[in-house]
Amino acid sequence: MKRVVIAGCRGRMGAMLMERFARAQDIQPAGLSRPYRARDVEDACRGARAVILCVPPEALAETAGKLVPHMEPGTILADITSVKELPMRQMEAAWAGPVVGTHPLFGPLQAEGLELRTAIVPGCAASEADVGFIEDLFRILGSVTFRTTAGEHDIAEARIQGMNFITTAVYFAMTAEDPGLLRYVTPSFMRRMNAARKQLMEDGPLFTWMFEANPHSQQMVRRFRNMLGLAAAGDAELILHRAQWWWKEGGEKRQLHKDAECIARQSAYDELHKRS
Repeated sequence: MKRVVIAGCRGRMGAMLMERFARAQDIQPAGLSRPYRARDVEDACRGARAVILCVPPEALAETAGKLVPHMEPGTILADITSVKELPMRQMEAAWAGPVVGTHPLFGPLQAEGLELRTAIVPGCAASEADVGFIEDLFRILGSVTFRTTAGEHDIAEARIQGMNFITTAVYFAMTAEDPGLLRYVTPSFMRRMNAARKQLMEDGPLFTWMFEANPHSQQMVRRFRNMLGLAAAGDAELILHRAQWWWKEGGEKRQLHKDAECIARQSAYDELHKRS
């Protein structure tokens, strides 16, 4: 049995990991939550193979500081935050042992048939065995893992998560506080409004933090502003043509990625089955 400590076990992601790992054959999850009393932390971390920080990003450095004095040499320190450059610096500053950053590209509640992927960022002191152990944990969840660097990850997420959030927020901010618009609302506007509700109303502070903590966000805003310049110049047709890539060539490439990930997932399941 490999002990895995979940710091922030009462949060949505932490609780999901606790529940899923408890069902795994070779994993013994141990939960920790605030105020992280020294005795509780010491007991949980004794003999732990990994400590996973499932805490709000702004609390990561403080939480790591409370846990690492009680961690044993060789224990892996990991996180699940959606930004990687800043958290990796914070964790490696707090812990001289192996650090592995992760970003599960899914939430605590997964729709049936959803394709699960997890980005893995190996730290400087992490061995192949350390990284492989963290990958195996997410494969237990049914997730395909892929390795990347903190910089590559944050550039990609600045375009995917960051721009999705900030352009949506700007759009609704631009149309807000004008009661005269209400009688012009269309079904397509309402569909977009309904789709954006959770992101802006429930998860707004989290997405705001991720946008501001990602060092590449402003660069992406400048690129978006340049694209808006094309619209202002009357080149909407060109923008539309480029946007349709997602439903044409992009759709074909997503299918290729999906096929490759299905093969990787089956191989991971086979490997885990052999070990058990």
